[in-house]
Amino acid sequence: MQENLVIVESPAKAKTIEKFLGKDFIVKSSFGHIRDLSKKDLGIRIDEGFAPVYEIPGDKKKVVDELARLAKNKTVWLASDEDREGEAIAWHLTEVLGLPVDRTKRIVFHEITKRAILEAIEKPRTVNMDLVNAQQARRVLDRLVGFELSPVLWKKVRPSLSAGRVQSVAVRLIVEREREIIAFRSKPYFRVVAQFYAAGDPDKTLFKAELSSRFDTQAQAEEFLRGTVGKAFTVAKAEEKPAQRYPAPPFTTSTLQQEAGRKLGMSVSQTMSVAQHLYEQGLITYMRTDSVNLSQQALAQCKEEIIRLYGEKYSRWFNYKTKTKGAQEAHEAIRPSYIDRQQIEGTTAEKRLYELIWKRTVASQMVCAEIDRTTVAIDIEGSPLQFIATGEVVRFDGFLRLYSESTDDDQTAESGEGLLPKMAQGDLLSVAGITATERFTQAPARYNEASLVKRLEELGIGRPSTYAPTISTIINRGYVVKQNKDGQKRSYVQLTLANAKVTAKTLTENFGKEKNRLSPTDIGMVVNDYLEAQFGSIVDYNFTASVEKEFDRVAEGDITWNRMIGDFYQPFHKMVDRAIEQQTDKKSQGRILGTDPATGHTVKARIGRYGPMVEIEGGEGQKSRFASLKKGQLIESITLDEALALFALPRMLGELDGEELTVGIGKYGAYVRYGKSFASLAKTDDPYTVSYDRAVEVVRAHKEAAATANKPLREFAEDPDMLVKNGRYGAYIAYQGKNYRLPKGAKAAELTLEECRKIVAGAKK
Repeated sequence: MQENLVIVESPAKAKTIEKFLGKDFIVKSSFGHIRDLSKKDLGIRIDEGFAPVYEIPGDKKKVVDELARLAKNKTVWLASDEDREGEAIAWHLTEVLGLPVDRTKRIVFHEITKRAILEAIEKPRTVNMDLVNAQQARRVLDRLVGFELSPVLWKKVRPSLSAGRVQSVAVRLIVEREREIIAFRSKPYFRVVAQFYAAGDPDKTLFKAELSSRFDTQAQAEEFLRGTVGKAFTVAKAEEKPAQRYPAPPFTTSTLQQEAGRKLGMSVSQTMSVAQHLYEQGLITYMRTDSVNLSQQALAQCKEEIIRLYGEKYSRWFNYKTKTKGAQEAHEAIRPSYIDRQQIEGTTAEKRLYELIWKRTVASQMVCAEIDRTTVAIDIEGSPLQFIATGEVVRFDGFLRLYSESTDDDQTAESGEGLLPKMAQGDLLSVAGITATERFTQAPARYNEASLVKRLEELGIGRPSTYAPTISTIINRGYVVKQNKDGQKRSYVQLTLANAKVTAKTLTENFGKEKNRLSPTDIGMVVNDYLEAQFGSIVDYNFTASVEKEFDRVAEGDITWNRMIGDFYQPFHKMVDRAIEQQTDKKSQGRILGTDPATGHTVKARIGRYGPMVEIEGGEGQKSRFASLKKGQLIESITLDEALALFALPRMLGELDGEELTVGIGKYGAYVRYGKSFASLAKTDDPYTVSYDRAVEVVRAHKEAAATANKPLREFAEDPDMLVKNGRYGAYIAYQGKNYRLPKGAKAAELTLEECRKIVAGAKK
């Protein structure tokens, strides 16, 4: 008989652990949390010290019943994850199953290996109530904020909106970056690059150097180029310095999310989902951690593997230290469970993420790359300006042989770095050509998921377990969109000096292309502005970060969670009351764009019932006119001309079969109207430009589809009233003005008249 019951939170984890334990153990899953705050109301008794009211969801009652049955007369081991969330799951299990919290065995492990599981069994502890209280504090505080803020938004902004403590701050970051971009005005400049070779070099080996200054205008650049004709170029300084490049530390949750986004194109939620699968299969260590530390065993395994693959000279022994104060999971970084396992079986995503983790872990224990950096300053006769050439040579690749960290900045500056010839001060150089190319200053880049996580971490907002749900939430709420943008064509001028002559030519380039960048929606910007105005302290970066530190203090046992919540709630609740009391006129909200030249009435952009729109206000006794914004247009940046163009709808295109053919945009999107019927336009069709022929094509297709849908599946000449039709909810029989449901398993297209009559007769009984 099995005398021990081990409870984990995931079925996959249970399956893996069961392989390592003997026949005396049964391993079952709680399928995550078995209870949560009540959804019927607030779920918190504010007047009773913010006591939470928990309930078991309907879909968890069978799980609870099974665990309660199995727990009788057995030793129970609670083996949920080692973070605060896992500790809370363990505590809820003790509460629901009636287990004594001070005597029930709690085991934790950082990796799902036989060694780790057996060691945990040897050293059980009890549930850490400080960690439980930290999780409980977060859950209660976030429920309070959401429960009280959301109704304010319903009344003051628009129905069905919601707000959250961390989510609102994340939206604020994205909104502020968007406004930086809107306010940015690109300025042209000219970047000058020359190609030189040593005067005495018979091979005329070319190298590049860039002018130390840039020019604002084409005239200035052209004047400079002409001024270099016949001038001498001399090496003013040639410096060669050795340098080292250090490997990055092993992955934390945050850095894994960032690097997987950069190198693999994975979203934060996808990264965490795949990492979870790898962990539950026993392939990597726990994937929610703030730590960069590695165990002594892992360090030894890394050393052994590096020596085997690359030799002794590539190995170093170095354990990184976690700098984050109050790190929740300061045990070990994310690493492979078995360092000698370079490849795994699994999905493509699992293989790629595992390989990334393996390379990062092993590379962190490899020696630095040895680099020679060369800088050459080149004087121009009669000019205070200099050309600067830089070069970099890797003398020993070190960790670069295996892995190089990516960066967030995809707007990489043009570089002239390369291998430079040997030069000394006073050497004369010959110029092969000088080019001045028009460039443009760039707006700050929109956040992608990786760079947003990095910024949240820098500000101390959120924790490893919160980044993925935070980003998912703000996208699902419609406050932020993740989108791609095609580049636009842009002309630029290039001046070339060759053979003492300056020539100019105009070239074109694509600019502004974006992939998977986060942009705020209009409603996201409106909600952000309202929250900043009314609840500035709540969406303040420093305040939000300080709340995280308070959670850490609760986890360390320094303060009680009830007191922490009380200190927050009292001033917060007063802000809510004040916001509700303030009178706001929703119709007056919006951005005034100017005056309609046709009517002289005010034109403004604002949020309406069905989303962002522009309005031409009506005069006395007249109704206002409204038009929806196009995809990609923002209230913040739309111009008067762009707004007026939106009122071109509905467009009259002509007639079809004696009926007017018009194009417009309604509640459910763009449409073609003919008579009293409507046909939806495809997403690729622009209602402002769609042609008559295309509209006719859409109408014909709609009529054909309607006719097909209305055509009976079966007709019978012997009884014309008996019809088998295809309806909204499936096939049915229509007979003499009444409809009859088909029995389960009946094949509509094969029914005989006799079978139909039996179904009708049976239904009448």
